[in-house]
Amino acid sequence: MSGTFVGMPAFPAAAREAVRDATLRGNLHHATHTIRAKRAKAVAEVSDWALLREAGRRIKDHTLRHLDRYLVQVEEAVTAAGGTVHWAVDAAEANRIVAGLVRATGESEVVKVKSMATQEIGLNEALEAEGIRAYETDLAELIVQLGKDRPSHILVPAIHRNRGEIRDIFRSEMKEWGRPAPEGLTDAPAELAEAARLHLREKFLRAKVGISGANFVVAETGTLVVVESEGNGRMCLTLPETLISVVGIEKIVPTWQDLEVFLQTLPRSSTAERMNPYTSTWTGTTDGDGPATFHLVLLDNGRTDTLADEVGRQALRCIRCSACLNVCPVYERAGGHAYGSVYPGPIGAVLSPQLRGTGSAIDASLPYASSLCGACYDVCPVAIDIPEVLVHLRERVAQGGGATREGNKVVLRPARGHRAERAAMRAARVALTHPALLRGGQRLASRTRRFHPRTLPGPGRAWTGSRDLPALPAEPFRDWWQRTHGGEEGTT
Repeated sequence: MSGTFVGMPAFPAAAREAVRDATLRGNLHHATHTIRAKRAKAVAEVSDWALLREAGRRIKDHTLRHLDRYLVQVEEAVTAAGGTVHWAVDAAEANRIVAGLVRATGESEVVKVKSMATQEIGLNEALEAEGIRAYETDLAELIVQLGKDRPSHILVPAIHRNRGEIRDIFRSEMKEWGRPAPEGLTDAPAELAEAARLHLREKFLRAKVGISGANFVVAETGTLVVVESEGNGRMCLTLPETLISVVGIEKIVPTWQDLEVFLQTLPRSSTAERMNPYTSTWTGTTDGDGPATFHLVLLDNGRTDTLADEVGRQALRCIRCSACLNVCPVYERAGGHAYGSVYPGPIGAVLSPQLRGTGSAIDASLPYASSLCGACYDVCPVAIDIPEVLVHLRERVAQGGGATREGNKVVLRPARGHRAERAAMRAARVALTHPALLRGGQRLASRTRRFHPRTLPGPGRAWTGSRDLPALPAEPFRDWWQRTHGGEEGTT
């Protein structure tokens, strides 16, 4: 996976700064609570939701167990349908492939469908370095691009912006990218949408090359699937002469029957719709219909390493619905930028450290960017146990140090920090395995409790800076039980 956002600090520092921004917190609170309420209503309409969720989990797990076979099947089917398949081991190789394909057309502009995979590899920046300009066509991605910003949400990249901010961005920046914003543009949603439509229409009609990702790839036919709500994606998929799709290898589903499950769960979990307004599918090329040339770039970029982890691999089930972000109390307050990755929120906290390794400060901090409340697991439509993976990754960081990718290799790094935590755990193990020592320590702590500070010194301030230490009782429970029950066996 490509590096973290340039200049981003580790999550604790970034989150501390974000929670001080009252406007940001207001935007996030309004948006996440609105989406959350709509999703809950949409899901409640489906009587067999739990069965669909379990079916999605099983389909994904089966596909990941047999991914080698299904990848070959995809290549054969796409090739037979007139497409060309390319394999990319990492971000650098994927960018080289795409840039080379665009250069081969002689074009210097491309239009793009909203794609997490292309954001992950930093494709726009790589194309710019080759003299190729990429135009984002999803409304929220357009806002982010025009504002020289970064996405902060999987589904709604500009969730941190309000209508007034979007109006100002359109007024000042649209003219630098093409058709300027209309005179007298207000922050009315209809006016903002119309300004974006007029701005983008000229690009759709001019572009010869389109770039997309895919929500799913059906192995039995080599069909790619993109679901969206605006229709801009369909313009990119059908109007250009050449279409290049960059897709993570985990996006495969075996059959059309399997796809049926996800076309029910994804829209309800993401946009709270019964079905997506636009579901586009394409299989290779067809004479006189759509692009004449199709390239599929299958992206690894850390996914094979993640697949090798028996606990962490469940993160590859993710269908990018963003439901976990909308219920997460940490994301709601800190926002997506604090995660330093295109994958923010709970899923980003488990996916990014596995794709990139835990060698950097920000990736080592992400497994701790959670209260472990479990709300993310409850809403996940493919039952990813995110709290389980978070704890698993915390153990990796604390015990074994980190792992970072260098090219296509994973390099283990010695642990940095966490020495106090490991020492405390060793002391607890000794105390809990020696009852007499534990009782003596409890009595000493109770008798000296009035001298205890309300906050911890040194590194402990990170814990007690916003909370007091819990008060100790005047008497340990064991002593109280001995005094009141005379040592009799029983239960409380």
